[in-house]
Amino acid sequence: MKLYGIVITLLLSAFGLNGQNATKYSNEFLQIGVGARSLGMGGAMIASSRDVYSGYWNPAGLAAIEDNAQVALMHASYFAGIANYDYGAWATKTSDNSAIGISMVRFGVDGIANTFDLIRNGEIDYSRVTSFNTTDFAAIISYARKEDIRSLRQVDFSWGGNMKIISRKVGPFAKAFGFGFDVGGKFVNDKKNWELGVVIRDVTSTFNSWRYTFTDAQKDVLAATQNAIPKNTLEITLPRIMGGFAKTWEKDNWSFLAEADMNITLDGKRNTLIKTSAFSIDPYMGTEIGYDISDANHLYFRAGINNFQQYTNSNGKKVASIMPNVGLGFTFGKFSLDYALTNLTAVAGSGPALYSNIFSLKLAINREGK
Repeated sequence: MKLYGIVITLLLSAFGLNGQNATKYSNEFLQIGVGARSLGMGGAMIASSRDVYSGYWNPAGLAAIEDNAQVALMHASYFAGIANYDYGAWATKTSDNSAIGISMVRFGVDGIANTFDLIRNGEIDYSRVTSFNTTDFAAIISYARKEDIRSLRQVDFSWGGNMKIISRKVGPFAKAFGFGFDVGGKFVNDKKNWELGVVIRDVTSTFNSWRYTFTDAQKDVLAATQNAIPKNTLEITLPRIMGGFAKTWEKDNWSFLAEADMNITLDGKRNTLIKTSAFSIDPYMGTEIGYDISDANHLYFRAGINNFQQYTNSNGKKVASIMPNVGLGFTFGKFSLDYALTNLTAVAGSGPALYSNIFSLKLAINREGK
């Protein structure tokens, strides 16, 4: 009976049957981050994103795309290959001052053991153990526009928005459908090389409608193992405010970018650097050193820190921890390859670090027209 308890408890707790957890940690797969460049910089990309990845980080950055279109792809394996994270995006200019984009994110765990039918008539039969998959999927449709505001001297302003369509599935047991919206803005001074970005994710709150399907026999197993029988419910993701400031210095063939961001969640206390009963603030920062090999070929070195937390060590004392990230990038003409070494859940002293090697690709598409 222990197997029943472990599997069912993990299943139900991971997908937020408790009302408080459902609100606080709903749709967390959309907070992992995309693009090896961004992840190598610790996720500090709210201000400096100016390409197809802006559809995820800050939709206002899409307005700065200089190519006719851009395509991006990323695959990552987390938790020693247990979970797979896939991302694809496309963006194109619709005019000199506007752009649109579509991003798709999938987070999945495959081959989870289904032990509902492990014991029948008091006998254990492992041949009756099957498997199921969990899948979180989101489609993000983005629009951005650059405005001509004469009162902002030497400063360009752009704004953008996302519409998110979310689908989540837990094998044959649970399905959810949801939607939400993001808004973002950017101020850019190209002469002084600084950028300021602000994003409000889930600005109207994001709603997921969950429906659960269990047979009578499965409900009996849940009751016998003292697990709650889930009911159809509405899961709400509260808004979060993300802001960042970036500054670039250039000399000869070298460039140096530094960015500092913060993530303000409005759903109560979290394990972050700054926390109150009403909100929590999670800062993170990253740097990028670039070297121009030629006009079309560039090399980048990146580093970042994030995930400022406290944990209790084996002596019962609270210890502060951070997560370092590093990365490399190469640009060959219109093709970019980025690499990042990062850890999704690293906490110092908590055990072996499950670092992930992440690669992402970006292709710029330009066609000559009349």
